[in-house]
Amino acid sequence: MPEKPEEAGALAPGVYVKEVSNGARVITGAGTSTPAFLGYTVRDSGPCPPTLVRSWQEYTDRFATSEQGTSLFEELGKAVRHGEDAVLGALSAVTGGHAAPAAPGSDIPRGFALSEAVQGFFANGGASCYIVPLGDAPSLAAALEGDGEAGTGLAGLEKVPDVAMVACPDLAPMATTDGELAEGAQKIAAHCVKMRNRVAVLDVPHDPSGTPRTTAPELGLEDDQRKFAAVYYPWVKVSGLDGKQREVPPSGHVAGVWARTDARRGVHKAPANEAIQGVMGFSAQVTDSEQAHLNEQGVNCLRSFPGRDPLVWGARTLATGDTDWRYLNVRRLVCFIEDSIKQSTTWAAFEPNDERLWAALRHDVTAFLKDQWRCGALVGSTPAEAFYVICDESNNSTDTIAQGLVQCDIGVAPVRPAEFIHFTVQQTAGQPPA
Repeated sequence: MPEKPEEAGALAPGVYVKEVSNGARVITGAGTSTPAFLGYTVRDSGPCPPTLVRSWQEYTDRFATSEQGTSLFEELGKAVRHGEDAVLGALSAVTGGHAAPAAPGSDIPRGFALSEAVQGFFANGGASCYIVPLGDAPSLAAALEGDGEAGTGLAGLEKVPDVAMVACPDLAPMATTDGELAEGAQKIAAHCVKMRNRVAVLDVPHDPSGTPRTTAPELGLEDDQRKFAAVYYPWVKVSGLDGKQREVPPSGHVAGVWARTDARRGVHKAPANEAIQGVMGFSAQVTDSEQAHLNEQGVNCLRSFPGRDPLVWGARTLATGDTDWRYLNVRRLVCFIEDSIKQSTTWAAFEPNDERLWAALRHDVTAFLKDQWRCGALVGSTPAEAFYVICDESNNSTDTIAQGLVQCDIGVAPVRPAEFIHFTVQQTAGQPPA
C-alpha cells in the first residue's frame, strides 16, 4: 500500500525520493601493494610481531633512533668521516655488538640490508610496509620461521591478511652457504603458497667481482613454491644510509616498483620496463645474450640502457616450465582475484544453501570480474570470452549441500605481457607507392 505523504515525511506538495537498498553486495578489490620485510634492524630490539610503517621517517623513528632521539644513520655517517675504527665502534654501540659485515664478500653491516631495502621501497613509490624484526636463532631459516604464539617471523605474518609481497633483504647477504640461502628461500616461498595471496621477492648471492652470472641460484623450491616466487639480479649500488657507498640486494627497490606499477596501471600490468629510483647502478652489467640464459631460468634482470634510467627488465616467476604461471603479473592478478572474492563473500557463511544464495554469489562475482575485464586485466572481446562463473545445481549437488558446501567455479583469462616484440623490417627500392 503506498505511503501517505505524512508517513514519508512530506509536509508540502512536491517530489520526494526514498532510497531503498537492492540487497546487492560489492566485491572490493584486495590490496596488492603492501610488502613485509623480514630482517635485522640497526637498533637491535630482538624479534617482535609485524609492525606497519607508512613512511621512511616512521621507520627511522621506530627502528633507527637512539635513546637520545637522534638518527643512528646520522651518528654512523659522522663516524664514516673518522675512519674504519670509528665506524666499527659506532656500529657496535648501536647494534648490540654486531658490528661485523653480514657475510664474507659483503660490506653490509648487520641491520643495514633491511634499512636500505625499506628506503628503496619508499623511494620507488611504496606507501606502506610491514617490518618483521628477526632475533638470534641457531640458523637464519629458524629465525625466519618465527613463533606463532609470539607472532614473530613468518608465523606472525600468517595473522596479517593484507600482505602481498614477502622479502628478506638479509637472507642473501647473511647466508654463508648455498644450502642456508636455499633453506631460507624455501621457508618464504612455502609461506606464500600457504597464504595464497602473496608472492616472494628473492635475491641472489652477491659476487663482488662484477662478473655476470649465467645460472639461477639453486634454491631447491618445489613446483608449487616456484609459482609464488620471483628472483631479481644483480644487486644495486646505493649511496648508503651512513654516507658509505655499497651494493645491496634489490628486493626492497623492486617491491617499490611493484607497488608503483599497481597504483599507476593495476596489478595486471607486468612490473617491468619500469625505472628504479634511488640507485646509482648495478653490481654487474648484464648483456642481452647473458640475460637470455637467465630469463629461461626465471631470473629477472635489472638492466642499464643508454639514455635511460636503470630498469627492471624481467617479469617472470620461477615456474619457467608452467605456461599458466610463468609470468609474474598473472600470478599476482590471480592472487588478487582470489583474495578479493574470499574477503568480500564472507557474508555467505551460514546463509540458506539454495538457489537464492547461488544467484547472489553469481551476481557479485560476475560484476567484480566484469570490472576487471573493463580495466584490461582479462583477455577477450566480450565478458563471456574473458571469464565464467558457475554456481547452480550443476555443481551444487544434494551431497554437496548436505556437507554444508557451496561450490562456485570461476575461470579467468588473464592478460599476458608482450615479453618479446618482433618487427619485420623490409627495404624497398625507392619506388613511389602505387
